Amino acid sequence: MASLQDIRRRITSVKNTRKITKALELVAGARLRRAQMRIEEMRPYADRMQELMVGTARAASSFRNLALLQRREVKKVALLVLTGDRGLAGPFNGQVLRRAFEFERAERADGHEIVWAVIGRKGASTLKFRRYELAAQWAGFVDKPTYADAQAVAHQLAELYTSGEVDRVVIAYNRFESALVQRVTVTDLLPIPEEKLEADDDLTPREQALRGDFIYEPEPEEILERLLPVYLETEIYRALLESATSFLAAQMTAMRNASKNAGELIDTYTLQMNRARQAQITQEILEIVAGADALTQ
Repeated sequence: MASLQDIRRRITSVKNTRKITKALELVAGARLRRAQMRIEEMRPYADRMQELMVGTARAASSFRNLALLQRREVKKVALLVLTGDRGLAGPFNGQVLRRAFEFERAERADGHEIVWAVIGRKGASTLKFRRYELAAQWAGFVDKPTYADAQAVAHQLAELYTSGEVDRVVIAYNRFESALVQRVTVTDLLPIPEEKLEADDDLTPREQALRGDFIYEPEPEEILERLLPVYLETEIYRALLESATSFLAAQMTAMRNASKNAGELIDTYTLQMNRARQAQITQEILEIVAGADALTQ
């Protein structure tokens, strides 16, 4: 059995660890609320972009020859994986990487080659450890991404696609649903699905207005050609915000569980310490009694 001094050291160590995990939980919780606000503020912009594309596509006589819409036989697939720069976030990094490897196996079974691109140091280190070659990698902004970061990522992915180096671009990231639930989402980025340019039957008043008779200057096809890269940037920015919010939620939950486990461990060690101290006191009493008996004989 561990000595009384050893148990006290363990209790002190666990208490210090609990202070760290509790602080990380509080920081992640405060940042999570701000990250949720950023997603809510971004959604109206994304909706207006979608409506503008729909209206312009309806006015265009033909848009299938645009670079970001062209479809060709798929031989190489670029997979963009969104991870974090740091750990201590439970299954956040692991679950998106597992889903990416599942996607890779399925695509290789279909005869497609995977070209890897990754955002976040954790994903990059895992892929390099597995000796994967990375076509592109980014880090340093996953905790608080900006639109400029999304533009840089979108520009490089668009170059890979338009130059013919890849025939399809897919993104895998953690989509935020709640503080306790983050779903891994895998979706196509390029070529931009044509259904994104088609409005639903239930049109909003703004979409109905965009279906009216307008004079476009320049031509709708040229306007759409300029809008498609912006749409790609918007989708990547949305994914970055979702991933950043999911990371904070996962970290808050993981640190809360760690603090709870530390408290339980402290209780266990405290019980052991009390038993060891009681045993020590009992042993000292027995020694005193035995000494007294020896003196009386």
